[in-house]
Amino acid sequence: MTEAAPAQPRHPQLAVSAAIFRDDRFLLVRRARAPAKGLYSLPGGRVEFGESLDQAVIREVAEETGLSIEIVGFAGRREVLPSPVGAAGHYVIMVFAARWAAGEPQLNDELDDARWIGPDELAAFSTTEGLAELIAGARAMVGT
Repeated sequence: MTEAAPAQPRHPQLAVSAAIFRDDRFLLVRRARAPAKGLYSLPGGRVEFGESLDQAVIREVAEETGLSIEIVGFAGRREVLPSPVGAAGHYVIMVFAARWAAGEPQLNDELDDARWIGPDELAAFSTTEGLAELIAGARAMVGT
C-alpha cells in the first residue's frame, strides 16, 4: 500500500528569505527539494507561529547555511501561486537585505550548492522568478 501525499494547506504559507551581501558579492543557493528544486535562489523558509519576520529570517539562514547575518531592511516580496505545472503551494515570501556577519556556508539537506557571486554573474544561473529584481533592490539598500 502506498502512502498518499500530504494535503496542501488551504491558505498561503508565509516565508522569508535573505539577500546576504559580503563585500560586493551575495550568497546564491540551489534548492535541493520542492518547491523550486534545482533552481538557484536565496536562503530562507517558512515563518513559525509566534515568530517575528526578523527572527524567522535569522533562524532560517542559520539553519540552512550556518551563517550569522545582520538585517539591513525589507527588500521586497514575492508571491508563488499554485499552478498545474509549477508550484504545488501558495507562498508569500518576504525578502530581506542583509550583511554577512560570520561563518562560512555549511548547507543543510534543503540546499545542495552555495556560491558567493557578483550581481553581474546572476544571469548564468537558473533562478527562481524575479530573483534579479530582488537582488538589485537589496543591493541598493546594502550599498555595495
